[in-house]
Amino acid sequence: MSDTRYTPSEVWTWKPGNGGQFANINRPVSGATHDKALRKGEHPLQLYSLATPNGVKVTILLEELLAAGETGAEYDAWLTNILEGDQFASGFVDVNPNSKIPALIDQSGDTPVRVFESGSILRYLAEKFGRFIPESHAARTECFNWLFWQMGAAPLLGGGFGHFYAYAPEKYEYPIERFTMEVKRQLDVLDKHLAKHTYMAGEEYSIADIAIWPWYGELVHGNLYEAGKFLDVTSYEHLQRWTKLIAGRPAVERGRKINRTWGDASEQIHERHSGKDLPE
Repeated sequence: MSDTRYTPSEVWTWKPGNGGQFANINRPVSGATHDKALRKGEHPLQLYSLATPNGVKVTILLEELLAAGETGAEYDAWLTNILEGDQFASGFVDVNPNSKIPALIDQSGDTPVRVFESGSILRYLAEKFGRFIPESHAARTECFNWLFWQMGAAPLLGGGFGHFYAYAPEKYEYPIERFTMEVKRQLDVLDKHLAKHTYMAGEEYSIADIAIWPWYGELVHGNLYEAGKFLDVTSYEHLQRWTKLIAGRPAVERGRKINRTWGDASEQIHERHSGKDLPE
């Protein structure tokens, strides 16, 4: 029997191609790989994204803002294909030096404002329009507690569990067991909290719900990593209730389809430049 144990070298050396499904876009340096300007439309907000959980957060919020009558939230959603390396174009890197979607430009003022990182974009838009953040100090703080919880927790779900369970070139027991335990703990945290609250920040729908649902709501719907049975997601009764509540919102249904390029054709809206791009 061969010894498959790995001993790290004294100094790490990059081996291109070592990274499973996403090896073609993984690299240990930042910055642009090619020159390409970003396309821009006439709407106040220009979004560059893909319908990953992080991208869906922003399109859901934008659709919620428009549904609430905020016409200043009109936006263009430009498809950014991260599997093809669009995030390494010079124009995109100017907006987000971290080369991750989503990225936003607010061109409603005299000077365009760049906003990157999904949590920052959610907070920026919610504060700009005065929507989906509770007004009371205590509830507002609770909203931000859960917003930042999601930002810290989801990498363990995605880059940890999701990578080793669904995307790694081989299945390894240790990382799958390690990250499954953590994801189950996170699901339990959410389930226990939602046993006492209608929404994440209390009785009011907020950007905390919008941030958490594309990751954990889709997970317990069985739409993420095909891991629903493995994680026994139906056992989280209160999380299931909340998941269905959020999924039933028309703006959520629209937002989750925008910049989507996979699945059933009826679920895909590659780009959004006006409300006419969305099904009735």
